[in-house]
Amino acid sequence: MTRIIDILNGPNLNLLGQRQPEVYGRETLADVEAACAALAADLGVQVRFRQSNHEGLIVDWIHEARETAAAIVINPAAYTHTSVAILDALKAFDGPVIEVHISNVHRREPFRHHSYVSLRADGVIAGCGTEGYLLALRRVASLTAGA
Repeated sequence: MTRIIDILNGPNLNLLGQRQPEVYGRETLADVEAACAALAADLGVQVRFRQSNHEGLIVDWIHEARETAAAIVINPAAYTHTSVAILDALKAFDGPVIEVHISNVHRREPFRHHSYVSLRADGVIAGCGTEGYLLALRRVASLTAGA
C-alpha cells in the first residue's frame, strides 16, 4: 500500500509567485505541487497537496490525516505564529510532522521568530525556498519507510 503524505499550506500561499517575490520567489504553488508529485513518485509515496486560507479547514485536514496519512509536511504560513488550534490538532497526529517555511523566518520581523507548530514538529526547514518542501518530503519518506 502506498504511503500518503499530506502537504498542507496555510494562508496566502495561493499567491506564491505573485506576493512578495523578493521574499518568497517566483515559483507558484502549482509549481511546488508538481515538484512534490514528481519527487513522491521517485520515493514511492503519494502526496495529497492542499492549501487553505481558513484555519478550521487546516485543522479538519489534520484530523483526517490521523486516519489516512503516514506523515504531514506543513507550511502553516501566518498561522505558525498564532494557531494553538493547529498545534493541538498536530499533537493528536501520531506520524512525523515537518514544518516548512520558504523564507528564513529568523531573519524577519520578531513576531515571526515564534512558532506554535514547532512545539510539535519533528523537524523544521526554513530559508531554503520552495526546495524546503522537497527536503521535507524526503525526510518524511525516510521516517515512514518501515510503516
